[in-house]
Amino acid sequence: MIIGIPREIKDNEFRAAIVPSGVRILTGKGHTVLIQTNAGIGSGISDDEYQTAGGELVSSEEEIFSRSDLIVKVKEPLPREYPLIRREQVLFTFLHLASDRRLTDALINSGVVAIAYEAVQLDNGALPILIPMSEIAGRMASIVAAYYLQESQGGAGVLISGVPGVAPGKVTILGAGTVGQNAARIAIGLGAQVVMLDRDSKRLKYIDDVFNGRVITLASNEHNIEEEVLSSDIVIGAVLVPGARAPYLIKKELISKMKKGAVIVDVSIDQGGCIETSKPTTHSCPVYSVDGVIHYCVVNMPGAFPRTSTFALCNSTIPYIIKLADLGWKKAVEEDPALGRGVTILGGRVTCHAVADTFGLKYNRLTI
Repeated sequence: MIIGIPREIKDNEFRAAIVPSGVRILTGKGHTVLIQTNAGIGSGISDDEYQTAGGELVSSEEEIFSRSDLIVKVKEPLPREYPLIRREQVLFTFLHLASDRRLTDALINSGVVAIAYEAVQLDNGALPILIPMSEIAGRMASIVAAYYLQESQGGAGVLISGVPGVAPGKVTILGAGTVGQNAARIAIGLGAQVVMLDRDSKRLKYIDDVFNGRVITLASNEHNIEEEVLSSDIVIGAVLVPGARAPYLIKKELISKMKKGAVIVDVSIDQGGCIETSKPTTHSCPVYSVDGVIHYCVVNMPGAFPRTSTFALCNSTIPYIIKLADLGWKKAVEEDPALGRGVTILGGRVTCHAVADTFGLKYNRLTI
């Protein structure tokens, strides 16, 4: 099989979709790996390293798409890439379609087999490809938020750790999944007071055990959310409904009542955001203010640390890429139900319930 690795073109996206060890495995099995020149530079991987591993360097994204049976990316295709996607080609990448109708329509019209990283799901509900990026985004969230609390950045001038004689800042985290747990880990390390809300009582008990009571856990409901948000210096949105658009847990009316100079980091922005005033931002222009509250809503947060993110991502994706290349997508999906759950669009049909429901499209059960 011919596998194509285009260079990422999203704003300040320096992650790469494959590492040299993955190229070596694939070419050792007789597959061809086409890599666009400089695809790994931002992650500290040179073209020479890819070539040494057996990859073939290609100068243009047009050639990558035209020659490849399987396209592997990090982030979703952008509009200039839409015309390059071919019918019956396999696209394997993060898609987050529930927040992007234009991309959804483009993939439907292309006839591509679109397999979303974030939708690959094990029988126990775990999301093996999304998890490492959620770990990074969660850890980043507390660090970024603490930075923007500086007065010089428009924040309230609160040192999140406090000092002897001065209370630490308060961090409220909405969602106790992978993002929330990692955000809490760093916030605690910074010395903050941490409150976490979730609807799942079992998960809250787990959080209480793991953090030895250092995280205040509360049931997620409108009353508790409002009470905690209004007294917080930092609010981190860490809500995930797999495949679906994130629900709004904080309405714009509540934002106007928050502390001036408080910071919101909406990690859920990839799936539309869990805060009504959230809108996608980029690493080039990461923040904006609403009613004096700073909003950080960068849609590709892990791209800020591409070296770490690339290797963490590829640890999870390489086994699936090998399976797709060795078996072809049809047999790979038949043999691996987790991969099958990732098939979001197939030959012009939406095969993901959540995406279909979001846009009022017809859901088609995956059939091969």
